[in-house]
Amino acid sequence: MLSGKDNSDFGWDEYRQLVVAEDAVWNSYISSHKEAGQFRHCSFPYYDQLTTIYAKDRATRNA
Repeated sequence: MLSGKDNSDFGWDEYRQLVVAEDAVWNSYISSHKEAGQFRHCSFPYYDQLTTIYAKDRATRNA
């Protein structure tokens, strides 16, 4: 979701399982990445499990 450079103003709220940032940061990012707006208040309750499955050392194109 957070593609591109200069995304260091974003963080991760472990308790709520969502991406966090100041309103100005979100507004700026969404102005150039319209599709990201849907994730502003969206939690990802299975994030930890999915990173276990799809981590770079797990997911490959090889069968």
